[in-house]
Amino acid sequence: MDSFTDLPLFHSLEPRSSEKPSDLEKAPSKNVKKTRSSRSRQSQSTPSSEKNKALSNHEKKPKKLKSKSDQKSQEETEESQKSDALFSTERRPYSVSDITQRVKESLERDFVDIWVKGEISNSRPASSGHLYLTLKDSSASLSAVFFGWGRKKTRFALKDGIQVLCHGRISVYPPRGSYQIVLDEIQPLGAGALQIEFERLKARLSEEGLFDRDAKKSLPRFPKKVAFVTSPSGAAIQDILNVLGRRAGHVDAFVCPCLVQGEGAGKAIAEQIQWLNRLDEGIRPELIVVTRGGGSIEDLWAFNEEIVARSIFESTLPVLSAVGHEIDFTISDFVADLRAPTPSAAAELLSQHWVESQQVVSHQFDRLQSSGLSYLKWYGEQVKQCQSRLKSPKDRLRDRAQRNDELMLRLEQAMARRVIYWNDQLRTQLAQLNVLSPLNVLERGFAIVHPPNKPNEIIKSVQQMQKENEVEIRFRDGKVAVRKI
Repeated sequence: MDSFTDLPLFHSLEPRSSEKPSDLEKAPSKNVKKTRSSRSRQSQSTPSSEKNKALSNHEKKPKKLKSKSDQKSQEETEESQKSDALFSTERRPYSVSDITQRVKESLERDFVDIWVKGEISNSRPASSGHLYLTLKDSSASLSAVFFGWGRKKTRFALKDGIQVLCHGRISVYPPRGSYQIVLDEIQPLGAGALQIEFERLKARLSEEGLFDRDAKKSLPRFPKKVAFVTSPSGAAIQDILNVLGRRAGHVDAFVCPCLVQGEGAGKAIAEQIQWLNRLDEGIRPELIVVTRGGGSIEDLWAFNEEIVARSIFESTLPVLSAVGHEIDFTISDFVADLRAPTPSAAAELLSQHWVESQQVVSHQFDRLQSSGLSYLKWYGEQVKQCQSRLKSPKDRLRDRAQRNDELMLRLEQAMARRVIYWNDQLRTQLAQLNVLSPLNVLERGFAIVHPPNKPNEIIKSVQQMQKENEVEIRFRDGKVAVRKI
């Protein structure tokens, strides 16, 4: 079960112990039949035959037998005799209290643990918390009282017109001289009453706007911290943790334990939701998930309570509802920001974007890896082609060295030729210079006259000579200074 208690919300619809409705219906008829026969015998007797009657009764008294069936027959005979005495024509009056007490003892002894089915009518709640009502069918009615401590365990509204199955005991109320059944448990016949209550609450909350789409909050795409309001021992939380661990193991999931079935479960769920909303920002979860496994409408009724619906609506944190199976719908499903059909589906919704992002990253990595390998293969082929075209460095160095030697030889030969050529040219120019050189003229007996310390100003005429008082005359082997007298 998904709660901390193994007590079901409603007991079995079968009669308790070995009692059967048919036996309960037959028992009163036997008593009535015996009472009528006693009246018949009493009407045939006369007042003067009291002694004979006593003797007759004594003779009719069965012998004591050891078997249980005989003991039961003896008790019924004694009851019949008491009834005969009660309705005897002899004027021995009983008080109203005596008769009422005898009826009370008889009814309360025979109808202690019974189940009665019928339709609720004329229900009258009292200020004390008790409920007075009438159970009826097509031909009879039975007064009933349902005390307040028993009403607290009832998970649906008790209204006129609902078919119910009730458990209790018959009791006689002496002040009015009426009998009634004191109820300790009321179950709906089928799920009709609970379904009516479900539709009533759903319609009222819808009118108040608790189901409006505008009030829904968006769930975080990549939640990192999620709180689960559920039973820690239920199968639902185990399924959720298994799915989350497989799809998004890095998500922090912590369980807020509470009852999810039975008395007080709705209040416990609401208190956990409110507590999570009051947490500080640093430890507050990003999302609340209210969940439990499947069950009957009675088992899931805690999630149909108004206190749970209002706590979900007032929550500032997004709430995801994952209650029961896919075909189960509760009020919390309509109020929550999002409904998951099952607890496992809730875990898949929480991890959906994580899984999708992982798939995208994995796909891009595969593409990058494939592309990288393709480029590496292409560049490898290019390197191989280059290697096939490349020679050995030693061979290239050897070729270059040989080429350098050839060039050096050619350079030396070219330089030698140029030196010879320029030597020939130099000798020719020197020969021409020697022919034109003044020194060669001086060798033939000529002299050069120029002013003192001015060898470049040659005196070429008598007029220039007249202007100078002193001149220098340069001969082949030297020069002399001459002063004019």
